[in-house]
Amino acid sequence: MCGIIGYIGTKQASNILVKGLKKLEYRGYDSAGIAILDKDILIYKQPGKVINLEESIDHQVENVTMGIAHTRWATHGEPTVDNAHPHTSNNGDIVLVHNGIIENYKFLKDELIEKGFSFEGQTDTEVLVNYIQLIQDEQGLSIEDAVKKALQNANGAYALAIIDKKEPNKMIVTRKGSPLAIGLTDSNDEFYVASDAIPIIEYTQSLVYLNDNEVVVLERGQKMKVTDIYGVEKSYKVKKIDLNLDKVSKGDYEHYMLKEIFEQPATIKNTLYSHLNHENSDIHFENLDELKEKLVNASRIIIVSCGTSWHAGIVGEYLIEELARIPVEVEYASEFRYRNPIITKDDIVMAISQSGETADTLAALRYSKAQGATTFSICNVFGSSMARECDFTAYTYAGAEIGVASTKAFTAQVAVVSLLAIQLGLERNQITQEKANSLVEELKTIPSVVNQIFATDDHIKKVAKNYTETTSFLFLGRGINFPIALEGALKLKEISYIHAEGYPAAEMKHGPIAMIEESLPTVIVATNNEYYDKLVSNAQEVKARKGPIVAVVNDDDTEMIQIADHVFKVPRVSDLLQPIVSVVPLQLFSYHVAVFKGCNVDQPRNLAKSVTVE
Repeated sequence: MCGIIGYIGTKQASNILVKGLKKLEYRGYDSAGIAILDKDILIYKQPGKVINLEESIDHQVENVTMGIAHTRWATHGEPTVDNAHPHTSNNGDIVLVHNGIIENYKFLKDELIEKGFSFEGQTDTEVLVNYIQLIQDEQGLSIEDAVKKALQNANGAYALAIIDKKEPNKMIVTRKGSPLAIGLTDSNDEFYVASDAIPIIEYTQSLVYLNDNEVVVLERGQKMKVTDIYGVEKSYKVKKIDLNLDKVSKGDYEHYMLKEIFEQPATIKNTLYSHLNHENSDIHFENLDELKEKLVNASRIIIVSCGTSWHAGIVGEYLIEELARIPVEVEYASEFRYRNPIITKDDIVMAISQSGETADTLAALRYSKAQGATTFSICNVFGSSMARECDFTAYTYAGAEIGVASTKAFTAQVAVVSLLAIQLGLERNQITQEKANSLVEELKTIPSVVNQIFATDDHIKKVAKNYTETTSFLFLGRGINFPIALEGALKLKEISYIHAEGYPAAEMKHGPIAMIEESLPTVIVATNNEYYDKLVSNAQEVKARKGPIVAVVNDDDTEMIQIADHVFKVPRVSDLLQPIVSVVPLQLFSYHVAVFKGCNVDQPRNLAKSVTVE
């Protein structure tokens, strides 16, 4: 949600921190701040973008080699200077940055006020830093021990980087529920801290991903020390990250989102071939063998996810039930554990998440695991919390996705779940080897099919220009293309702020048809063979009420093209594989509408890339 970066070493800290914040800005961009520790603590904070912060930093930070920084997505308190991180204790000694939410902050704040503490802003983070001071003052503890003691009484989620001017060669970092990584170098004189790998890979590719309730002491000239919040020493693993800087830059593209849309042929191919035997195209999920029997004999699969990943889950429901004949339920992770769901040891609970850190999805997984279910995740980030905690993880190989509105992660997720459905169908004798081979061979053609769609981008852009003043859209789809209608609507509302609703096309007559008029365009995903005639009927119903129509159709279409005002043509593939193809023109359409409206495509208002708090 928010972005944290820290540095302690021999280089000028401010340059590393500000550069890192720019790369983390997709995680939050309501305000930004930096704290540098020299003889005293120097703090600079500004509302808005990181560039505002950069322009406010003066020469005092030169040659200072230790600091922490933060880019914020507001939870408690408006985006103001007072609410921006870093936050400082009342005595001015302790400063920290925080990603997460301290749920019992009101209880702690009342205690602090009673003991004479005062507050400048409204954040839970300011409460936490002062609570650490209180513990330190009352019990005469080091900063390390004061942090541990304070966290034993703090409920919620956090990733923290903390410095204390009384111990100027030391930084404390810890996490619970929010991601945090430590970058190591060959010497003990330099450490990097970040919410994810992206801002520190140019300095080191040796990372340690912290587990919940681990507290790390980073001290000049000393080896990194890891304990839990009770002081029990913990071991750690160093992971080598293979992430190229070029892959996390925009290159020649105007926006990350556009770059990521155009990367999809490569990312789909990478994802597919990472799970296929190169010699014979057999599907192979690494390390799945020990769980294969549970998957094959599962009484049902429950998919938990949020947002775009939830839409990928619905596509998965269609695929798995059709090919493997296993009952599938798709749940909003944010609602799942609050309704006391019935889960058994024979259930497979599958989480889908780009980051592997989505708070609601992690909570749903942990609940399911406690009930004895086998847990399975599809995610894009090696070493993420989800990957570490699940019984099995199938990775999407989409690379870093910086644009807040997910594109390439979605198609990679659908690619993985397609392979999984085919394999389960084969293992359960629901499809023949010939059918499985045919689907795999067709899947292998999807990257080139998607590439063909990009030749129509100029046409999509021209159509988009007609709808920049539109205030509302209806998206319709049937069968396996229904979740593509949902995803198309979500993309449009996320980045252009146009109200959009996705519906099953058959439901139009059960309410939404009342809204149809000349000012309400309807987008119809009409690439299904099985439901095509019914979709044409839906289009005629819209047209009879003077509603404009934009249709996604196959390039050999003959009927819908006569009814719709505008069409986006895509190559014809099997219905089961159509979602990966049908979604691409809708991604481009949403992108161009947003650009024409002057919206910030990569950093849409009020949104952050990874929702790591509930």
